[in-house]
Amino acid sequence: MSTIAPLRIIRPRDTSPGRAREAKPDWLKVRAPGSPNYHRLKGLMKELRLNTVCEEARCPNIGECWHHGTATFMILGDVCTRACGYCAVPHGKPTELDEAEPARVADAVARMGLNYVVITSVDRDDLADGGAAIFAATIREIRASHASCRIEVLIPDFQGMEGPLRSVLDAGPDVLNHNTETVPRLYRLARAGGRYPRTLELLARARAYAPAIPTKSGLMVGLGETFDELADVLRDLSQIGVSILTIGQYLRPTESHLRMERYYTPAEFAELKRVALDLGFGHVESGPLVRSSYHAHEQADALERGSCA
Repeated sequence: MSTIAPLRIIRPRDTSPGRAREAKPDWLKVRAPGSPNYHRLKGLMKELRLNTVCEEARCPNIGECWHHGTATFMILGDVCTRACGYCAVPHGKPTELDEAEPARVADAVARMGLNYVVITSVDRDDLADGGAAIFAATIREIRASHASCRIEVLIPDFQGMEGPLRSVLDAGPDVLNHNTETVPRLYRLARAGGRYPRTLELLARARAYAPAIPTKSGLMVGLGETFDELADVLRDLSQIGVSILTIGQYLRPTESHLRMERYYTPAEFAELKRVALDLGFGHVESGPLVRSSYHAHEQADALERGSCA
């Protein structure tokens, strides 16, 4: 059984009032967005009244991804019913359901000429199906207007309900993603309303109900988890057949969010990737700037190439 060797730890300095904020390590520095394609996409999203998790979650890769014409659409509004301690998306009482949103997303996908798109959402615990019908409608609208585009969905847990999950899978996404985010010990702290066993159950149900659709999950590190805890989670995910795994560094959005306990080094991310591959994952993306939908099309391509080898 693989183990994760302890490597060099970089801890953030005290960032309490009166103390200077520590500069990020060089491997976490990115160029500020500003390319013509970035501004084009920003204008298109505004024109079509669409949200992206790239903007709402303050993703550090927004400049790179939007420069290359890729984005992760966030449906079901921009207000989440849960208040996870790590997430920059606003929480509260959502507005009414926008049933015309799937068609607008499909319009944007067609106008951008995308061949791979990621659809995610806020949590909508106020809806009987958690928003699954809008996910399914978005998949079908994209298929109707831009049939060659592959579709990955990054779904919430639907409060453990199996019906909504089946509704999304019946619409035929190419990849079904649900993030694990952190280790069981930190769920109560980090994931308001989330449950670790529920996450595993959702991913296992997806594999059982639609075995032809690959499942994917993601972890963020730096919240105070141990290497042994991470290894246990990797083992749990591998045992339920998750095919694609992403591992990235947690970065604190604001001072009101969960404290980031430490930076992982590139060498540690490489070791996590090695352990995960040894456990049998089809593809692993592990690095400081990795996010669930970062290079998503390349992850799916790599998995497909591996399964055909």
